[in-house]
Amino acid sequence: MAAPTTEPARWLDDVEMSAWLAFVETQGDLMTALAHDLSPVGLSLGDYQVFVYLSGASDHAMRMCDLAGLLQLSPSGLTRRLDGLVNAGWVDRRSSDADRRVMLAVLTDAGRARLELAAPLHVASVRRRIIDQLDRSDLEAMAGIFAKIRAALDA
Repeated sequence: MAAPTTEPARWLDDVEMSAWLAFVETQGDLMTALAHDLSPVGLSLGDYQVFVYLSGASDHAMRMCDLAGLLQLSPSGLTRRLDGLVNAGWVDRRSSDADRRVMLAVLTDAGRARLELAAPLHVASVRRRIIDQLDRSDLEAMAGIFAKIRAALDA
């Protein structure tokens, strides 16, 4: 963790404060709305993220530690996240054939079917709640803004 700076705070000006408040006041409601739109298929937004990562992985399987990293979860947090998906038969946990010490999360056929059911709902939700509210230049600016923020967080 970085040491606190001894420099005086640079307070936000009116434009900066407006941008910050717009983000703070919108992001929670937006995520709640996107999650709500997945509820008809019995998935949370976190569940959907698991499905997306596993569906894009080779053999629809990922090492648990890698999946936890992508989801920004602790190992125990990932275990809790997967418990419901495992109980529903959508994800399996199994040892790696290459290294028995490694546990894999594997998207099952039932999980792929659930993702195929959920994906059109999620895409429609993203389109309705975000994409359709913006013009092309807004979308390009948004992509650039979050790419810069992501790069700074990764640095």
